This record gives sequence, C-alpha cells and structure tokens, in this order.
Amino acid sequence: MNQRERCLETLLFGKPDRIPLDPQSGRISTLETWRTQGLPNNIPPERIPEYAYRQAGGTLPWPQEGKGFPVYQRMIPMFEEKIIEQKETSKIVQDWKGNICEISNQFPIEYLRDPVDFVTRRWIKCPVETRDDWEHMKMRYNPADKTRYPDNPHVLAAELKERNWPVKIEFSGPFWVLREWLGFEKLCMMFYDDPEFVRDMIRFWTDFISELLENTFSYFIPDEVHLEEDMAYKGHSMISPAMVKEFLFPTWCQWGEIIKAAGVPLYGMDSDGFIGELIPFWIEAGFKFCDPMEVAAGNDINEFRKAFGRKMAFRGGIDKRAMAKGDKILEAEIERNLPVIKDGGFIPNCDHCNGGIPPNVSWPNYLYYTKLLAEVTGWL
Repeated sequence: MNQRERCLETLLFGKPDRIPLDPQSGRISTLETWRTQGLPNNIPPERIPEYAYRQAGGTLPWPQEGKGFPVYQRMIPMFEEKIIEQKETSKIVQDWKGNICEISNQFPIEYLRDPVDFVTRRWIKCPVETRDDWEHMKMRYNPADKTRYPDNPHVLAAELKERNWPVKIEFSGPFWVLREWLGFEKLCMMFYDDPEFVRDMIRFWTDFISELLENTFSYFIPDEVHLEEDMAYKGHSMISPAMVKEFLFPTWCQWGEIIKAAGVPLYGMDSDGFIGELIPFWIEAGFKFCDPMEVAAGNDINEFRKAFGRKMAFRGGIDKRAMAKGDKILEAEIERNLPVIKDGGFIPNCDHCNGGIPPNVSWPNYLYYTKLLAEVTGWL
C-alpha cells in the first residue's frame, strides 16, 4: 500500500498493511533544543521523522510526500502587521488578523501568522467590537476571489489524480473564527447577551466556507477536509452542549453534507481540551475522526472506543508529558494505547497537532518515541 491508501484504510477501519507512522516533529524552539542534543544541523525539519525512523533501525521505504491543493480561507486583505509600542522585555503589536496583543521580545511579530513556535500573548483588543466593525470585516472574505485557489487548478488537480500521498484541506470552524474576530471572553458573553449577532456571524462563515468547498470540489476532491475548532477546556467544552447543538451543529452538518456529496472520504475535527461531550455531536454531523486527543485534558482513548465504538476514529493520543519523561513511563504510555491501536481506526502520535512536540521532549526521547511507534504500527 502507499501512504494515501494506508491513511484511508486506517481511519475508515479498513485493513491497512500497517498503520501510518507519523511521529510529527517540533516547532522552532524544539528544533533548536534538539540540535544541541544530537540532531544534525544538516537534517531539515521536514526530514526529521524519517531520520528518526532510520536511527531506530527502520529500513522500509519512507512514504512519498508531494503537492497539496491549497485553498486560502484567511481574510484578504490582511491587517497591517505592526509594532505599536516597544517595551523593555515585550512589545504591543497588531497582528495580521487585526488583534492587538502583547508578546515577548524573543518572538518576531511574524510568528503570530502560523504555529511556528509556542508564542504566548496577552490579548488587548480584537478586531470586531461593533456592528460597523463586522460590516467591514465581511468585506475581507470573498469566496469568489480567484487568489483563494491555486493557479491553473484543473492542471494541478490532474497532476494529483494518481498521487500516492493523502491530500487534505483545512478550514476554521465557526467557534474558532468567531473567537478570532471577537475574542474568547466577548464571544462567550455574546451567546447570552446578543445571540442574533452571533447567529449572523455564524451564518456568514457557514456560507463562506460552503462556497469555498463547492468551488474547490469543482476542481479537485481531496482525501480529507479537516476543521479546527479548539473549543474545550481541561474538563468541559467551552460552551454548553445545548449551545453547541443550537449554534454550531447546523454548520458542521451543512458542511458535512457538501463534503459527503462530493465524495470526500474523511471529515475530521481538531480540538484541544476534553472532547467527550462533543464527540456525539461530531458523529451525528458526519465527522469520521478527531484529533489530537489531549491526554492531560482527561481524554481516555480506550474509554472513548468503548463508548463510541467504530463510529469515530482518532489521531494523536500519545501524552507529550510521557514523551518528556521517556523510558518506562513512555513505554507504559504506548502500552496504554495498544488496545485501540490493535482495534483500528487510530493513528498514534503526539497529542498536540501542528508539529506541537514541546522542547521539554529531548532528542533522545523523541528517537525512542519514534522507535516505539514504529514497533506498534508495523514499521519495525
């Protein structure tokens, strides 16, 4: 099997020749730490998982990776990135989303565009405070803008037709994007204080992404559409299940119907925090898998499998705290996940997405983690 077939077979509870080996990697601060601990300087970030596998004794061909089909959901134009006030150890900045926040001087403002490192910030002001702000924000999201899609999309789609690697398209869910526009605290208050304003913003985002999906599928059918929501704390969802059902569930269903009708095999959901009370909604909305299954938040993948059976597959689930401790604790963590690994519908890796292995996971522990993953997924 090639990697595309392997991923689909695994997450759809089929019969893969072996489970995809996807140890992931780290962000800038993690890689800088690893290079002081034995990672050679000549190994580029994208080759680190393969290098770790070879160091573990792996000899199987490493999966081919190739082009994707980029679809741009972000605002056009972006806000100007600028420093508003320079302080001794920090700076107040405006990021590309129009947020005003304070970050450490160790990070350039560009780090706020994408998750290249673990950048903490203090929120000061978000871009949508009034109805007038909202009217101006809407103008930045035109789904018909051709720059949102690849150049020569039909040509790229033809090139990807016989691909050996999986291709996914990622979008922000309604909770995620409203939090970016309003700020977390204000959004949560507005569910009570001004629900019609919330509904208006959700309707707009639902229609915007629906048109992006339909336009994309007229050119190309990916293997996966993946949503980002990040809508849970350590113990519970950030809003009640009743609010999830009323405000968010219809959007997930509408997109799910478009995705299913197009023949996309995988519809996935990303949320940190405890997701046990959200999974039933996701199953009903048509999601096939979720990630990253954050262990510190109380997600027990074995209990979820008992509760939801093969209605939901998983990706992630390996406790990064155990990875940092290594040795017997890491071995026990892999052992804890074995029942679901053997049952299928699970690609094990770090329980933090987007290359989120933290810098307290040492390079030797990352090598050992990769070796253990390779053993339980059939690569060693």
